[in-house]
Amino acid sequence: MLVCDHASNRIPSKYGSLGLSQIERVSHIAWDPGALAVSRALSEKLDAPLVQSTVSRLIIDCNRDLDAPDLIWTMSEATRIAANENVHLDERTFRINHYHRPYHASIETLLEARRHAGMETILVCMHSFTPVYHGVPRPWPIGLIHGLDQRYTRALYDALKTDDPDLNVGWNEPYAALNGVTLTLEKHGDGRGLDATMIEIRHDEILEPAGVAMWSNRLAHCLQTARVAHKGALAV
Repeated sequence: MLVCDHASNRIPSKYGSLGLSQIERVSHIAWDPGALAVSRALSEKLDAPLVQSTVSRLIIDCNRDLDAPDLIWTMSEATRIAANENVHLDERTFRINHYHRPYHASIETLLEARRHAGMETILVCMHSFTPVYHGVPRPWPIGLIHGLDQRYTRALYDALKTDDPDLNVGWNEPYAALNGVTLTLEKHGDGRGLDATMIEIRHDEILEPAGVAMWSNRLAHCLQTARVAHKGALAV
Protein backbone atom coordinates (compact mmCIF):
# COMPACT_ATOMS: atom_id res chain seq x y z
CA MET A 1 0.00 0.00 0.00
CA LEU A 2 1.39 3.39 -1.06
CA VAL A 3 1.00 6.74 0.64
CA CYS A 4 2.23 10.12 -0.62
CA ASP A 5 2.21 12.75 2.13
CA HIS A 6 3.35 15.68 -0.01
CA ALA A 7 1.65 14.82 -3.29
CA SER A 8 0.08 18.22 -3.97
CA ASN A 9 1.04 21.88 -4.06
CA ARG A 10 -2.63 22.96 -4.02
CA ILE A 11 -3.37 26.00 -1.91
CA PRO A 12 -7.13 26.33 -1.32
CA SER A 13 -8.54 29.59 -2.68
CA LYS A 14 -9.35 30.98 0.78
CA TYR A 15 -5.59 31.33 1.39
CA GLY A 16 -4.80 33.15 -1.84
CA SER A 17 -1.12 32.75 -2.71
CA LEU A 18 0.10 32.76 0.92
CA GLY A 19 2.12 35.76 -0.23
CA LEU A 20 4.37 33.55 -2.35
CA SER A 21 5.39 33.85 -5.99
CA GLN A 22 4.24 31.33 -8.57
CA ILE A 23 7.78 29.93 -8.73
CA GLU A 24 7.80 29.43 -4.97
CA ARG A 25 4.39 27.74 -5.06
CA VAL A 26 5.61 25.12 -7.56
CA SER A 27 8.97 24.62 -5.83
CA HIS A 28 9.89 21.94 -3.30
CA ILE A 29 8.83 24.10 -0.37
CA ALA A 30 5.20 23.50 -1.38
CA TRP A 31 5.27 19.75 -2.16
CA ASP A 32 7.46 16.82 -3.24
CA PRO A 33 7.90 17.22 -7.01
CA GLY A 34 7.76 13.90 -8.87
CA ALA A 35 6.67 11.86 -5.86
CA LEU A 36 3.05 11.53 -6.95
CA ALA A 37 3.99 10.57 -10.51
CA VAL A 38 6.20 7.74 -9.25
CA SER A 39 3.56 6.71 -6.70
CA ARG A 40 0.86 6.48 -9.37
CA ALA A 41 3.11 4.46 -11.65
CA LEU A 42 3.99 2.11 -8.80
CA SER A 43 0.33 1.78 -7.86
CA GLU A 44 -0.44 0.57 -11.37
CA LYS A 45 2.55 -1.73 -11.67
CA LEU A 46 2.03 -3.36 -8.26
CA ASP A 47 -1.78 -3.23 -8.26
CA ALA A 48 -1.38 -1.44 -4.93
CA PRO A 49 -3.76 1.15 -3.48
CA LEU A 50 -2.50 4.72 -3.12
CA VAL A 51 -3.56 7.36 -0.60
CA GLN A 52 -2.35 10.86 -1.48
CA SER A 53 -2.59 14.23 0.19
CA THR A 54 -4.52 16.90 -1.70
CA VAL A 55 -3.18 20.07 -0.11
CA SER A 56 0.21 21.78 -0.01
CA ARG A 57 2.41 21.18 3.00
CA LEU A 58 2.46 24.98 3.32
CA ILE A 59 -1.14 24.78 4.51
CA ILE A 60 -0.42 21.90 6.86
CA ASP A 61 2.22 19.20 6.77
CA CYS A 62 0.47 15.83 6.85
CA ASN A 63 3.75 14.13 7.80
CA ARG A 64 4.13 16.01 11.08
CA ASP A 65 2.74 15.43 14.56
CA LEU A 66 0.04 17.84 15.64
CA ASP A 67 2.39 19.41 18.20
CA ALA A 68 5.37 19.66 15.84
CA PRO A 69 6.76 23.20 15.36
CA ASP A 70 6.71 22.73 11.58
CA LEU A 71 3.16 21.38 11.35
CA ILE A 72 2.38 24.75 9.75
CA TRP A 73 5.54 26.07 8.14
CA THR A 74 6.61 29.67 8.73
CA MET A 75 10.08 29.23 7.22
CA SER A 76 11.08 26.64 4.64
CA GLU A 77 14.84 26.62 4.08
CA ALA A 78 15.38 30.27 3.07
CA THR A 79 11.75 31.13 2.24
CA ARG A 80 9.62 32.96 4.77
CA ILE A 81 5.91 32.09 4.77
CA ALA A 82 4.68 35.22 6.49
CA ALA A 83 1.00 34.31 6.03
CA ASN A 84 1.55 31.34 8.36
CA GLU A 85 3.04 33.40 11.15
CA ASN A 86 0.81 33.84 14.19
CA VAL A 87 -1.92 31.58 12.83
CA HIS A 88 -4.90 31.80 15.18
CA LEU A 89 -5.84 28.69 17.14
CA ASP A 90 -9.19 28.50 15.33
CA GLU A 91 -7.44 28.47 11.95
CA ARG A 92 -4.92 25.90 13.14
CA THR A 93 -7.79 23.69 14.31
CA PHE A 94 -9.59 24.18 10.98
CA ARG A 95 -6.56 23.03 9.02
CA ILE A 96 -6.08 20.01 11.26
CA ASN A 97 -9.73 18.98 11.02
CA HIS A 98 -10.15 19.61 7.28
CA TYR A 99 -6.81 18.44 5.88
CA HIS A 100 -4.58 16.57 8.35
CA ARG A 101 -7.05 14.29 10.15
CA PRO A 102 -9.01 13.27 7.00
CA TYR A 103 -5.79 12.22 5.26
CA HIS A 104 -4.72 9.97 8.11
CA ALA A 105 -8.27 8.69 8.58
CA SER A 106 -8.27 7.62 4.93
CA ILE A 107 -5.07 5.66 5.46
CA GLU A 108 -6.47 4.00 8.58
CA THR A 109 -9.76 3.15 6.87
CA LEU A 110 -7.96 1.39 4.03
CA LEU A 111 -5.55 -0.42 6.33
CA GLU A 112 -8.40 -1.61 8.51
CA ALA A 113 -10.34 -2.86 5.48
CA ARG A 114 -7.28 -4.78 4.33
CA ARG A 115 -6.82 -6.27 7.80
CA HIS A 116 -10.43 -7.44 7.90
CA ALA A 117 -10.00 -8.98 4.45
CA GLY A 118 -6.92 -10.88 5.64
CA MET A 119 -4.66 -9.10 3.16
CA GLU A 120 -0.93 -8.82 3.62
CA THR A 121 0.15 -5.18 3.72
CA ILE A 122 3.54 -3.53 3.38
CA LEU A 123 3.29 0.25 3.85
CA VAL A 124 5.45 2.29 1.46
CA CYS A 125 5.69 6.04 2.09
CA MET A 126 6.81 7.93 -1.02
CA HIS A 127 8.69 11.25 -0.94
CA SER A 128 11.20 13.30 -2.93
CA PHE A 129 13.99 15.58 -1.74
CA THR A 130 15.95 18.55 -3.05
CA PRO A 131 19.34 18.01 -4.75
CA VAL A 132 20.86 20.80 -2.63
CA TYR A 133 19.84 21.85 0.88
CA HIS A 134 21.23 24.96 2.57
CA GLY A 135 23.96 24.99 -0.06
CA VAL A 136 25.05 21.40 0.57
CA PRO A 137 24.73 18.95 -2.37
CA ARG A 138 23.03 15.65 -1.64
CA PRO A 139 24.79 12.80 -3.44
CA TRP A 140 22.18 10.05 -3.12
CA PRO A 141 19.66 9.61 -5.95
CA ILE A 142 17.55 7.62 -3.49
CA GLY A 143 17.40 7.26 0.27
CA LEU A 144 15.61 4.79 2.53
CA ILE A 145 14.29 5.55 6.01
CA HIS A 146 13.14 2.87 8.41
CA GLY A 147 10.86 2.88 11.42
CA LEU A 148 11.21 0.80 14.56
CA ASP A 149 11.58 -2.39 12.55
CA GLN A 150 14.23 -1.94 9.89
CA ARG A 151 14.15 -5.43 8.39
CA TYR A 152 11.98 -4.76 5.34
CA THR A 153 13.84 -1.53 4.62
CA ARG A 154 17.12 -3.45 4.83
CA ALA A 155 15.76 -6.03 2.39
CA LEU A 156 14.81 -3.19 0.02
CA TYR A 157 18.28 -1.69 0.36
CA ASP A 158 19.83 -5.05 -0.54
CA ALA A 159 17.49 -5.42 -3.52
CA LEU A 160 18.42 -1.98 -4.86
CA LYS A 161 22.16 -2.70 -4.48
CA THR A 162 21.74 -6.06 -6.21
CA ASP A 163 19.89 -4.36 -9.04
CA ASP A 164 22.73 -1.82 -9.41
CA PRO A 165 25.83 -2.31 -7.21
CA ASP A 166 27.04 1.21 -8.07
CA LEU A 167 23.82 2.87 -6.93
CA ASN A 168 24.44 5.28 -4.04
CA VAL A 169 21.55 4.37 -1.74
CA GLY A 170 21.28 6.58 1.31
CA TRP A 171 20.51 4.78 4.58
CA ASN A 172 18.41 7.10 6.75
CA GLU A 173 19.30 9.83 4.27
CA PRO A 174 18.61 12.64 3.64
CA TYR A 175 16.56 12.39 6.85
CA ALA A 176 15.99 9.94 9.67
CA ALA A 177 13.25 9.37 12.20
CA LEU A 178 15.15 11.53 14.70
CA ASN A 179 14.47 14.52 12.43
CA GLY A 180 10.73 14.23 13.12
CA VAL A 181 9.80 13.50 9.51
CA THR A 182 8.32 10.02 9.84
CA LEU A 183 4.85 10.54 11.32
CA THR A 184 3.05 8.50 8.65
CA LEU A 185 5.59 5.68 8.77
CA GLU A 186 5.41 5.48 12.56
CA LYS A 187 1.67 6.10 13.02
CA HIS A 188 0.42 3.62 10.43
CA GLY A 189 3.39 1.28 10.01
CA ASP A 190 4.95 0.92 13.45
CA GLY A 191 1.61 1.61 15.09
CA ARG A 192 0.03 -1.40 13.41
CA GLY A 193 3.09 -3.63 13.47
CA LEU A 194 3.31 -3.62 9.68
CA ASP A 195 6.34 -4.03 7.49
CA ALA A 196 6.93 -0.48 6.30
CA THR A 197 9.49 1.77 4.67
CA MET A 198 9.92 5.37 3.58
CA ILE A 199 11.46 6.08 0.18
CA GLU A 200 13.01 9.44 -0.71
CA ILE A 201 14.00 10.06 -4.36
CA ARG A 202 16.07 13.11 -5.28
CA HIS A 203 13.61 15.11 -7.28
CA ASP A 204 15.87 15.96 -10.21
CA GLU A 205 15.69 12.23 -11.00
CA ILE A 206 11.89 12.24 -11.44
CA LEU A 207 10.84 15.54 -13.00
CA GLU A 208 10.57 14.03 -16.49
CA PRO A 209 8.60 11.00 -17.74
CA ALA A 210 11.76 9.00 -18.48
CA GLY A 211 12.95 9.32 -14.89
CA VAL A 212 9.53 8.47 -13.50
CA ALA A 213 9.42 5.36 -15.69
CA MET A 214 12.94 4.28 -14.75
CA TRP A 215 12.44 4.67 -11.01
CA SER A 216 8.94 3.18 -10.93
CA ASN A 217 10.17 0.13 -12.87
CA ARG A 218 13.20 -0.27 -10.60
CA LEU A 219 11.20 0.17 -7.42
CA ALA A 220 8.38 -2.11 -8.52
CA HIS A 221 10.93 -4.87 -9.06
CA CYS A 222 12.93 -4.17 -5.90
CA LEU A 223 9.90 -3.80 -3.61
CA GLN A 224 8.70 -7.24 -4.72
CA THR A 225 12.18 -8.73 -4.42
CA ALA A 226 12.48 -7.32 -0.91
CA ARG A 227 9.07 -8.72 0.02
CA VAL A 228 10.04 -12.23 -1.06
CA ALA A 229 13.44 -12.03 0.64
CA HIS A 230 11.95 -10.66 3.85
CA LYS A 231 9.23 -13.32 4.01
CA GLY A 232 11.87 -15.97 3.39
CA ALA A 233 14.03 -14.63 6.21
CA LEU A 234 11.08 -14.66 8.61
CA ALA A 235 10.33 -18.28 7.69
CA VAL A 236 13.83 -19.48 8.58
